Amino acid sequence: MRHRKATYTLSSVTDAPVPASQSSRMPRWVPRAVVIFWMGFIGTLVLRFTFHRLNNFLILMLVSLFIALALEPAVNKLVAKGRGRRASTGMLLLGLLIIVFTFVGAVGTIVGQQVADVLSNSEQYVNDTVKILNDTFGTQIDAASVNEKITDPNGPVQNFINSQQDKVFNLSVQALGVIFQMFTVLLFSYYLVADGPRLRRSICSRLRPDKQRQVLNAWELAITKTGGYLYSRALLAVISSFFHWIAFQAIGIPAPIAMALWVGFVSQFLPVIGTYIAGVLPLVLTFVESPIKALVVIGFIAVYQQLENYLFAPKITARTLELHPALAFGGALVGGAVLGPVGAILALPAVAMGQALASSWGTRHEVIDDPLTFLQVAKSPRAKRSSRKNPSA
Repeated sequence: MRHRKATYTLSSVTDAPVPASQSSRMPRWVPRAVVIFWMGFIGTLVLRFTFHRLNNFLILMLVSLFIALALEPAVNKLVAKGRGRRASTGMLLLGLLIIVFTFVGAVGTIVGQQVADVLSNSEQYVNDTVKILNDTFGTQIDAASVNEKITDPNGPVQNFINSQQDKVFNLSVQALGVIFQMFTVLLFSYYLVADGPRLRRSICSRLRPDKQRQVLNAWELAITKTGGYLYSRALLAVISSFFHWIAFQAIGIPAPIAMALWVGFVSQFLPVIGTYIAGVLPLVLTFVESPIKALVVIGFIAVYQQLENYLFAPKITARTLELHPALAFGGALVGGAVLGPVGAILALPAVAMGQALASSWGTRHEVIDDPLTFLQVAKSPRAKRSSRKNPSA
């Protein structure tokens, strides 16, 4: 039996109809993309919810880690002298706590005394302030009517005072919360420093030797940058306190030493916004006594801030942290936007450590000569004097 050979042409194959089930079939990557999208979306919501709930705890842990890194060198020195690590850590934390409470108590006592003086002599302060305003700006304010509005039981001032008295309980609860958070930070800091070697050994025991060296180098770098940050801030705070003490003593504001220390340390350890917060207290205390002196205080704080920003801070920060001023300012802004004042404080050592890690990563190559890459090397004062004596050199 002869079989007929079947022949197919190209047109017959291409013109063959495609089944409807194959033409409408969904590509295989579409379900995977949908699943990945929803998993990412749900994961983002979970992370956001978790971060919102644990925000306060994360801030406490970051502050504790910052204090632990700052105390580590001092504790190591005491341990090298034969003291116990736990006892050295407890002694340093206790000293830090005493210093903070003493400083806050001294400032609070001064403010309380000034407020009590204002309340007891409010009429005299109002008369003096109105007289200065009338003489300076040519106004016709009646001091008697102002005092009457202040002492009126149904007036706006008394209504404001009465409304604030209802918030005393809430303020007391918030103060207790702050004290509890402070002791929580001290407890975490104590264990991070006292059990620091044990913690590092536990981490390194799960890593290869080369990875262990990387972890320990990063830890040592964090300690160095945190110490450099504290040293630079403390040095700037001492310089600021000294100049403000001289100015406040000359102006004649109440408690010039305490106010100078307040402005110096608050302005340095609260980047960006610290100057404004620190300047409010001496401004208010001086305005009660003399508005003219208050204007002088504002002027001096503003002038010194510019002097510090362009003269003192860049040189000290560059030598201690090796951090560019633009990175320091940008890091403080980002840290403040993410975590508030605490983030602004912790941003500088974090940015300095990140810059150091980034600079040590990767391969460095020789830079070609070009006008865009030309760096002018600053001469030392001795070199400048020698070049003036020998112009041909």
